[in-house]
Amino acid sequence: MANSGIELETNGGSKHWDSEPNAIPISTVALAPGCKFHCAFQKIAHSVKIVIFSAKINVLLPFGPASIILHYLTNHHGVVFLCSLLGIIPLAERLGYATEQMAAYTGPTVGGLLNATFGNATEMIIAIYALKNGMIRVVQQSLLGSILSNMLLVLGCSFFAGGIVHYDKKEQVFNKGTAVVNSGLLLMAVMGLSFPAVLHFTHSEVRYGKSEVALSRFSSCIMLVAYGSYLFFQLSGRESSQYSRIDIQEGSESDSQRQSQSQNQNRAEPEDEEEEPEIGLWESVAWLALLTLWVSILSEYLVNAIQGASESFNLPVAFISVILLPIVGNAAEHASAVMFAMKDKLDITLGVAIGSSTQISMFVIPFCVVVGWMMKKNMDLNFQLFETATLFITVLVVAFMVQDGTANYLKGLMLVLCYLIVAASFFVHVDPSSSDD
Repeated sequence: MANSGIELETNGGSKHWDSEPNAIPISTVALAPGCKFHCAFQKIAHSVKIVIFSAKINVLLPFGPASIILHYLTNHHGVVFLCSLLGIIPLAERLGYATEQMAAYTGPTVGGLLNATFGNATEMIIAIYALKNGMIRVVQQSLLGSILSNMLLVLGCSFFAGGIVHYDKKEQVFNKGTAVVNSGLLLMAVMGLSFPAVLHFTHSEVRYGKSEVALSRFSSCIMLVAYGSYLFFQLSGRESSQYSRIDIQEGSESDSQRQSQSQNQNRAEPEDEEEEPEIGLWESVAWLALLTLWVSILSEYLVNAIQGASESFNLPVAFISVILLPIVGNAAEHASAVMFAMKDKLDITLGVAIGSSTQISMFVIPFCVVVGWMMKKNMDLNFQLFETATLFITVLVVAFMVQDGTANYLKGLMLVLCYLIVAASFFVHVDPSSSDD
């Protein structure tokens, strides 16, 4: 009869094995379930420690539950609005962190697609909740404000901070081709937003009130196709060859710029290679789901408190939507862009600032139009003349600033001052009612 293959332990502590070659220790069999539970608990505790307690910005997390409690206990919509706004700041930052951790396991192509998808998840969630409540102007103005703050405030602060830190270099260099392509996409977005507005205000519609919505839905589908093509082109590895042709035509000056840029990239590569994911793949997926759910909950209270906050603070809804929501909602992203500029990594800064603006204008806005179509809401690309003109001038200013592939503190200061003009304009701007159109 065959032996059972179980390890026997004597009183002296020495181990004896029976004749079965594949013997399993009794202690291993007995402790396996407890060990698995202990290891799983340690893994969860380690993940919570990294995601929740390692970031200093998470001190703002209690403002989230506080906004929900205040919503049911008081009628102060302004306080609820501020608490929910502050509570979303760390969630947006941690959402980006979880996306980066997941991208480390999926490779550069899928990772880039994940960053493109979840990069503006907070703005998209807030917009969908506002759209669900029929607040179409809040959706339009908040997304417009994200574009303006990224292109003027974030890029301006980054150029200014980088120029001050690297004052001895006179100018910092970035990939000019990337900026040119993003500027082209932004101009295409301006074109998509301009025609419905012009069609409406010239009263040249075939069917009044319906033609601009139909044109907006068609243009949104075209813009989504264009952005998908851009993503495919960017992630397929052909980006560098296309952009190098732009630089070759500039002569020896651009050659020296490319050499200095490549040296900066070579210095940055060892740092990037040393970075390893801090949490596992499925942990990243779980945190991404939890953070998205919590952002969705807070976004509902935030959107419901906007009108009350406007009356409490005596501020126009347009100012709150265009200025306050984007500044506070993207605070963590803004800080990271400035830090990369101070480290002389302007290509990453442009990816955060102009790349994020391109994503909102070419993906998030058309996506909201399509979602509104599915919800049977008349969400369109008619952002009114004032907002459309502001976006058009902003894109032109930024396109001229980045066309030479260099940055300094003077350019940054000019962009910040331009943003102050835009903020002051929306402070005195009254959103026209439908009867005034």
